Amino acid sequence: MYKIKYYAIDNKSPVVDFIKEQSPKHRAKILREIDLLEEFGLFLGMPHIKKLNNYNDLWELRIKHSSNIFRILFLNYKKGTFILLHAFKKKSDKIPQREINKALNRMKNIKWGELKWIIMM
Repeated sequence: MYKIKYYAIDNKSPVVDFIKEQSPKHRAKILREIDLLEEFGLFLGMPHIKKLNNYNDLWELRIKHSSNIFRILFLNYKKGTFILLHAFKKKSDKIPQREINKALNRMKNIKWGELKWIIMM
């Protein structure tokens, strides 16, 4: 079993907030994919997860529910621990750079020790 942690600052997690905003069906599908990541880690493989090229330790959790596509960008933090950094609804073929930048900025906060963990939703 792997550990899933949610990036949070000031007791607010953008990923948790994003998940809560979704419809019950979408929320269930997103949470199921997070459960799979927790169970299998990086062995989950495609089509569930993919490493983002040119970004150290930054991965995407790939979620598709009917015609909706969601992504959760996460950090392979330490052996067996993943930090969910940023979630969004994907509307184009490529991940927009602004979405990657949000995740990268949150990674910097982690390296500087400016985060608090939220473990439960």
